[in-house]
Amino acid sequence: MPVQTTSPEPRTTGISCGADVSKAERTEEELWQSYRKNRDPAIREFFIKQYAPLVKYVAGKVAVGMPNNVEFDDLVGYGVFGLIDAIDKYDPEKNVKFKTYAVTRIRGAIFDELRLIDFVPRSVRQKTREIESTISSLEAQLGRTATDQEIAKAMDMDETEYMKTIQKISGTSIISLNDLWYSGDDNDKVSIGDSIESPSSLNPDVMVVNDEIRRVIVEAINELPEKEKKILVLYYYEDLTLKDIGRVLQVTESRVSQLHTKAVLHLRSKLTNIRKGIV
Repeated sequence: MPVQTTSPEPRTTGISCGADVSKAERTEEELWQSYRKNRDPAIREFFIKQYAPLVKYVAGKVAVGMPNNVEFDDLVGYGVFGLIDAIDKYDPEKNVKFKTYAVTRIRGAIFDELRLIDFVPRSVRQKTREIESTISSLEAQLGRTATDQEIAKAMDMDETEYMKTIQKISGTSIISLNDLWYSGDDNDKVSIGDSIESPSSLNPDVMVVNDEIRRVIVEAINELPEKEKKILVLYYYEDLTLKDIGRVLQVTESRVSQLHTKAVLHLRSKLTNIRKGIV
């Protein structure tokens, strides 16, 4: 499965879009302003071609750890719809770089499609729910992050069996972290992934969400074990692949996948308890 592991850097100056757009070269900022006013299809087509490598990059990150039945080309196809949506909705006056905004939209479009096709076997989903429920109950009782040994014991497993189970469900954890966390109002929502990415550069569409929701998500992230927290930051904020993170932490890609999955399970259990008012 061919994946792109280096974040592409589209050209930002000296852009020529051809006679249909302008005879003279124009900066990308000028093109965005023009597109916002005129919705010129030639400019739209230019941006689609300009940022196509970004779609492959995001699809490559999502593809890591996915089951073999998930095709890379399909992920790219889903992502293109996210790119087009990002181009149509981007507002340069929001002071957010298009690349930052587009990555969120592309990733969201891919995950939306993956949820629709429901590629995860029912048995894996059931085991994921069992582990989340166990972690949630344990951490509510302990008032802290539960250890692997404690979780395994509560599930009548030894630690080796527990870690093998974590590896099996690792393909679902990336989607889980991009689920929206609702506070009750459909217009009051924030993605966990958005909160990890950076509070100062959030997707413009979620800038008006409730500050309290974001605060408890960040708080929950900070309560994770240091290595798990680092993996979330490196993956969702620094945009590294699991293989790149393995090099940074000097562990195998498989181990990074396990730690990522554990971090997501712990994080989701903490947010579940917060919503229930337990912690």
